[in-house]
Amino acid sequence: MARALVTGSTSGLGLEFAWQLAGTGHHLVLVSRDEDRLRAVAEQIRDVHDVTVEVLPADLSDREQLERVALRLTDPVERVELLVNNAGYGLRGGFLEVGVEDHEKQLDTLMRAVLVLSHAAARTMVQRRRGAILNVSSLAGYTTAGPYAASKSWVTVFTESLAMELKGTGVTATALLPGFVQTEFHERASMSMEGLPRITWLKAPYVVEQALKDTAKGNVLSIPSVKYRTAGEVSRIAPRPLVRALTSPDWYRRLLARSVQRSQRRASRRNLHAPWQREDGA
Repeated sequence: MARALVTGSTSGLGLEFAWQLAGTGHHLVLVSRDEDRLRAVAEQIRDVHDVTVEVLPADLSDREQLERVALRLTDPVERVELLVNNAGYGLRGGFLEVGVEDHEKQLDTLMRAVLVLSHAAARTMVQRRRGAILNVSSLAGYTTAGPYAASKSWVTVFTESLAMELKGTGVTATALLPGFVQTEFHERASMSMEGLPRITWLKAPYVVEQALKDTAKGNVLSIPSVKYRTAGEVSRIAPRPLVRALTSPDWYRRLLARSVQRSQRRASRRNLHAPWQREDGA
């Protein structure tokens, strides 16, 4: 059976990747900062699926710990055929509201880890002429919504470049560009997303299933759902002044304002008739 290494595998899309890959018979190497949660997830998967699950606790923003994961990808015996670079997180607040150390740590996880692990995996896979790399990016990379969006833009362009360099080697590279997905991502960043319409959300199982199908086909970009493929094309070709106006870093502030306005409208529509408000004197 094939073996997959998944980073950020204890929550969100990473956890869904782990379960779906185990369900299709993949042995797993699970990577996460939270060792207790990592071992719990591994035990749950072993109880359900007949696969081996190796745990590799690591904070990918730490260079020494990242190198341990990179070294695991080069193992010639227990080989990794699929790398899923999924680890990532958001920061609440504008660029100047967050300490530069936090920005650096986030970019080390979102960019440097993807670079280092992709390099280690691709070199080893090319020697065997077999393998695939799936980098979780985001449609945010087509926007101007701060450092997170900039890092995802890098991931997308990097993956496209890597895919072209790997052409003809038997190894593929795919970038997953989801929109808003129902996971713990925004909750862990303390971001309220109540102002977004329900139609904008995708479910994690669907996103992961589509990503794995596109990776199996060797597609370079995987954008789940017609609505987001359309939104992605519009964002990509739209005039940059328009993109900046619609997706500037204050988009979250506008979202919160919209949420408050919706709550106020709902409250104003309620026609409450408490007993003490009756006009008939009864």
